[in-house]
Amino acid sequence: MPAWVDALSFWLTLLVMLVGLVLLIIPIFPGITVIWLAALLYGIITGFDTLGIVIFVLITLGMIAGVTADNLLMGAGARRGGASWLTIGVALIAGIAGTVLFPPIGGLIAIPVAIFLLELLRNREWRGAWRATRGVALGWGLSFLVRFGIGLVMISAWLVWALAKP
Repeated sequence: MPAWVDALSFWLTLLVMLVGLVLLIIPIFPGITVIWLAALLYGIITGFDTLGIVIFVLITLGMIAGVTADNLLMGAGARRGGASWLTIGVALIAGIAGTVLFPPIGGLIAIPVAIFLLELLRNREWRGAWRATRGVALGWGLSFLVRFGIGLVMISAWLVWALAKP
């Protein structure tokens, strides 16, 4: 493979990974999955040697952990704040719809609004609705920190793989 293709694949992969990392701030954006896809495409383009396979497996485990942590921490935050499971499920659907209809911040707005309104309708008490909304916001914050840390580890692992290539 020509040197310019190697250099281009390295820098494009790094750029896509960094964009995925930065866009983790948007709760519905799958930044961890973007980082994983960039590593997968890099492996397909440059080839998977033994080190590449081992590191890609680690990156895959990081992606699974990041996606799982995201959903668990946001849901747990809302639940700890008093939201019902039905409210959490409907808010997740509202977040996905908001992201699709009004990218990139539609989901960021739709989830807390849905949590607040549904809990207000369910309990007819705004303090409880606010507590549930605050819970999902705290869950988002913790989820972001966890996903960001996992994203950094995934990118660092990829860098070990990419820089070890002859």
